[in-house]
Amino acid sequence: MKPSTKLLSPDNHALVLIDFEGQMAFATKSISMNELRNNVAVLCGASKIFNVPTIVTTVAEESFSGPVFPEIEEAYPIATSGYIDRTTMNTWEDENAYKAITGTQKQKLVFAGLWTGVCIVGPALSALEEGYDVYVITDACGDVSDEAHERAVQRMIHSGVKPMTSIQYILELQRDWARQETYVPVTNLMKKYGSSYGLGIHYAHNMLKH
Repeated sequence: MKPSTKLLSPDNHALVLIDFEGQMAFATKSISMNELRNNVAVLCGASKIFNVPTIVTTVAEESFSGPVFPEIEEAYPIATSGYIDRTTMNTWEDENAYKAITGTQKQKLVFAGLWTGVCIVGPALSALEEGYDVYVITDACGDVSDEAHERAVQRMIHSGVKPMTSIQYILELQRDWARQETYVPVTNLMKKYGSSYGLGIHYAHNMLKH
């Protein structure tokens, strides 16, 4: 009854959030901004609930791209989270970011960010080449067009990257509803950001009272 080693668990991976900033979001067309922000909130909330090592990195924050999404700052306040600002488009080529990511000592790395074809392809393929097991939360990524996003995801999959969604991520970490210590935080997060799935949880919890 041992679970697959290919599954994510709270203690076997690190999460890397890349360039979720206003300037990058303004040109993102492959996903609606409401959907993207909700998915990012699920992702951040999940990593916070399960104490997953999480690196937040930005590009040219003060000179061009602007601050991170409010959903990220809510989970990981800028004052205490040590955001890493870069000039490189490929996070893997920034010394501080590279040291922070590899310093987690996690063999599995999960990436999400903007844009898929540049800021995610670069570190995902680079990490793969160094022997890491790489996952990308595809519905918490976006690009300037559907074509750009889909070709980037396809390219990464062909290279060995494993695609996931934000809800798949949080449910894979929870894995068992008998884990009461995270049950309430997970279902509360889903009620707030989980779209129709969250409404279903809200409905069930209220109807069970009758």
